[in-house]
Amino acid sequence: MIQKIKLLGILLTIAMFTSCNSKDKKTNIQTETKKEEVPIEVKVEGTKKVWIDADLAVGMKNINRPGYSDVDDGYAVLQLLNADNIEIIGMSTVFGNNSIENAFTIGNYINTEFIDQKIPVFKGAGKPIDSNNVMTSDAVEALAAALKKERLTILAIGPATNIGVLLLKYPDLKSQIIEVVLVAGRRTAKDHFNIGTKGVIAKDLNFDLDNAAFQVLLDNEVPVVLCPFEISSKVWIEQQDLDTLKTINPAMKWLATASQPWIEQWMGQGATGFNPFDALASHYIIAPEDIVSEPLLARLELHLDDTIKENKSQVFKQYLLCDETKGTPVKYCFDVVPGYHQKLIASYKK
Repeated sequence: MIQKIKLLGILLTIAMFTSCNSKDKKTNIQTETKKEEVPIEVKVEGTKKVWIDADLAVGMKNINRPGYSDVDDGYAVLQLLNADNIEIIGMSTVFGNNSIENAFTIGNYINTEFIDQKIPVFKGAGKPIDSNNVMTSDAVEALAAALKKERLTILAIGPATNIGVLLLKYPDLKSQIIEVVLVAGRRTAKDHFNIGTKGVIAKDLNFDLDNAAFQVLLDNEVPVVLCPFEISSKVWIEQQDLDTLKTINPAMKWLATASQPWIEQWMGQGATGFNPFDALASHYIIAPEDIVSEPLLARLELHLDDTIKENKSQVFKQYLLCDETKGTPVKYCFDVVPGYHQKLIASYKK
């Protein structure tokens, strides 16, 4: 009898132990299930904070020569203003396609007429860097102040003078620059910038107007993105595009109307439209996935000036060359994705 009682006690103990283990297992299983049901947090990239540095001309008559100035700077600025993922911190102006006075006037006009939340506009360099007397400006000081507060991407679509002066005056701020996106460069000195079909070869104007500024950027090894003629020559804005853009809003009507003499000037050279050079750089900032690029090395080299038709006097000039041999690392943009033209026009429709 005692043995039976002992046996019964053992069986009850085993049953209780099994029951406890079973409850523990259920609890563990439930806990693990709850962990799996916790939603995964998805990190969404915020707005890109951008500083614009531009030689705004927007089709004004040239100074000291016939014809009209480029309009592509206007396309770059209005594209950034229209982008949902861009916050423009400030805008500085620089000499280039036209005078610094005209560039500053146009910057203020865009700010007054077409921007709801006004952005500050600052006047920058009116001439190239003078290594014997490096002069600062309102633009350089304002950009320096902005960089001290936060890291920025810089769209530099004129001569790189303001950015060069900034790096010379405030070298410690280079770590605050996420990228400088510029319109300049080529692969070889024989890659000519052909405009139309009548033998006109254009300058690499932004670079040619201030070689020293570009050298400063390379020497400081700031992250540089180049959107050269190679990529912009693959994109065209034609008359039907201007007709469409004129119907979008007052800003695009103003820009497309200012583009009319410019497109006619290009068509006079045998082209069917014009290349929106600076808009490729702004588009890279907004949607880099639409721009095809590769890492290359950049340097300055002297070669015969290709813009002189019969260069019998052996006139040389500096070239900003990009390849895989030697130089400072840069990102070199050379093509666009399929359907890019529609993406470009759509970027202005808002």
